[in-house]
Amino acid sequence: MPPKKRQKIEKEQKSNKLKEEKSAKPSVYTRWLMKSEPESRIERGVDVKFGIEDLKKEPNQTACWDGVRNYQARNFMRDQMKLGQQGFFYHSNCKTPGIAGIIEIVKEGYDDHTQFNSKDPHYDPTSKKDSPKWQMVDVKFVRMMKRFIPLSELKELHQKHKINGGPLANMALFTRARLSVQPLTQDEFDYILSLEDEMPE
Repeated sequence: MPPKKRQKIEKEQKSNKLKEEKSAKPSVYTRWLMKSEPESRIERGVDVKFGIEDLKKEPNQTACWDGVRNYQARNFMRDQMKLGQQGFFYHSNCKTPGIAGIIEIVKEGYDDHTQFNSKDPHYDPTSKKDSPKWQMVDVKFVRMMKRFIPLSELKELHQKHKINGGPLANMALFTRARLSVQPLTQDEFDYILSLEDEMPE
């Protein structure tokens, strides 16, 4: 094989290997969307309501984000959420779902005490104190959105961006909708913030 052709093949192989290694690395996220229910719903005799107004009423406007029972969401909280990172407080399972405000991570992942409490709606009898399954973080209220950003508006933008290209084209809210704790890219986070100053058509 001629040296030039061999060099070209080796260069292509090296390039392909670098691409594979890059795609194999897990994405590192620093922005989040966290869902909670702002309207009363009784589960095992307990009202699980917790909207952004409830967070504002907590001491120091800070609370633990407990009750997450999805492994992928748990892994995000345990492995990637860091002090000072911000996210959107998203109202879910309600008449008008959407983004209500901004919160900040003020304590990194630790054992969720509700998994051991048999009277709690999120009790998990399969989780043991010497080998806990679930974690939580503490969040602090930062501010309300300048205007509530409804799911309907985000959904419309997502559809447009899927067709024409745009920051919300692959947003987890639509690709991994069931997750209660979702990652956001910086572009997604910044774009949604920009919507505060725009009135929907």
